[in-house]
Amino acid sequence: MNVLGIAGWSGSGKTTLILSLLGEFRRRGLRVSTIKHAHHKVEIDTPGKDSYEHRRAGAHEVMLVTGKRFALMHDFPDPDEEIPLHDLVARLTPVDLLLIEGFKTYAHPKLEVHRPSVGKPLLAPQDPHIVGIACDAPPEQSSDRPLLALNDISAVADFIVAHARPLLPPTV
Repeated sequence: MNVLGIAGWSGSGKTTLILSLLGEFRRRGLRVSTIKHAHHKVEIDTPGKDSYEHRRAGAHEVMLVTGKRFALMHDFPDPDEEIPLHDLVARLTPVDLLLIEGFKTYAHPKLEVHRPSVGKPLLAPQDPHIVGIACDAPPEQSSDRPLLALNDISAVADFIVAHARPLLPPTV
């Protein structure tokens, strides 16, 4: 499964770009999945509901199933340690393309979303895995990575398809 990350500072427009790209890829007939990393504690289950109580009672995993979707909840044994990205990707059904939002410190190909108005520096100079920069205005810092117009969704989609690669297992 080919993957490409969408990385950038908070407020740069990563989610907005992904939403536009999902529509573009769907029009192209591609099946695309996403992984979204959250830095804050998120509870997707509801206290008092059966699935929540299953987890609280010690279930290793709980799958909540409706007529239209399912959600698999897996609690980490060590709440301070995240499951490696490679292991998360392995749990997904294979698709044409996997977009990964966040995980900006991981070693996978990434497109940086940059808006100079956010007031943050480019990530690309410190990250050799960033293969291009989608921006709404020229960055203040120079970069040797290709620049793409953030609002040219078709061109950004073409770039992603050309640069997505299988996620390699981490080296030990």
